[in-house]
Amino acid sequence: MQRRHLLRTSGQALTTAAGAAALSACTIRRVEEQRTSGLPQVRWRMATSWPISLDTIYGGAEIISKRVDAMSGGAFKIEAFAAGEIVPGLEVLDAVQAGAVECGHTASYYYIGKNPAFAFGTSVPFGLSAQQQNAWLYYGGGNEAMNELFAEFGTISFPAGNTGGQMGGWFKRPIPELASLQGLKMRIPGLGGQVMARLGVNVQVLPGGEIFLALERGAIDAAEFTGPYDDEKLGLPKAAPYYYYPGWWEPGPTLTALVNQKAWSQLPKEYQAMFSTACYEANLGMLSKYEQRNAEALLRLTRQGIKLEPYSNDILEAASEATAEIFTTLANKDRQFKDLLDRWRRFQREAVNWNRINELPMTQFNDRAAGVPR
Repeated sequence: MQRRHLLRTSGQALTTAAGAAALSACTIRRVEEQRTSGLPQVRWRMATSWPISLDTIYGGAEIISKRVDAMSGGAFKIEAFAAGEIVPGLEVLDAVQAGAVECGHTASYYYIGKNPAFAFGTSVPFGLSAQQQNAWLYYGGGNEAMNELFAEFGTISFPAGNTGGQMGGWFKRPIPELASLQGLKMRIPGLGGQVMARLGVNVQVLPGGEIFLALERGAIDAAEFTGPYDDEKLGLPKAAPYYYYPGWWEPGPTLTALVNQKAWSQLPKEYQAMFSTACYEANLGMLSKYEQRNAEALLRLTRQGIKLEPYSNDILEAASEATAEIFTTLANKDRQFKDLLDRWRRFQREAVNWNRINELPMTQFNDRAAGVPR
């Protein structure tokens, strides 16, 4: 009798639990239906500046697509396209502005030919670290300033990725001193490219998917992209043996999601919130991935015999002076650039002063304690 009672009681408990689970599932479905009911089915296309093979940087676009799909219950879908599938990798802004696509994933400094101040949306030479860049964009007025610029092109922008501090590029031959740069053909975009041009480099701007062949075939003598993980995927270690650091032109570069202003204004506010949230995740998630993957990739490359070399002091000093000269020239020519530069510099001074106290001493001590070679 006690056994039958126990079995009957257990069966009732299981039935109750199953019923509760079914009720919970039904409740979740009803809440999901209510949340998305009345909202339209929206299908967007996103052009990117990246090949699919670069899974982390292209992954920023994929994260945005997946999150808005999940948060909208499949009602809002964004299909990402690799560079060249809809437009070339360096023409994403043009496509978004024209309405050929609703949105894009790119780097704003690719478009400094349209407005030199776009450089601040990604990174400038001897500029902000990744964390400082995020602080400036989210809380220092940086993204609002960038959107004042993008409004002239019928678009709005969202931070949507960060590669972290980058390396200084691959070279077919050593560059031990400033004179070694004379006549060198190098792939390097943004204001960093303008600085290198002042140092005697013949600057080329190529999308990521074209760098390896240009370097391997001798069309260029050197190239930079991001860091060890992506550079390895692009095959750059097979085309040049010398790997220089630091990437002084991009200490913390942000990638950007661009949206056509008209398309954005037609989105329900719920979808706008979903898109903004997805970009935020893409930005912070990408930075964390690169930090881990670059560390692993650098170990692999050094074990394969790649020659890690630091930039000489005369190159760094000349590059810093050239950067200051370029800033002055652009500020004298362009009021927008000057205003943005002044605001950015104020933020940088405060951030550097704070990090000099809270981070630098700890980093230096940890280097010594861990026995990190210099």
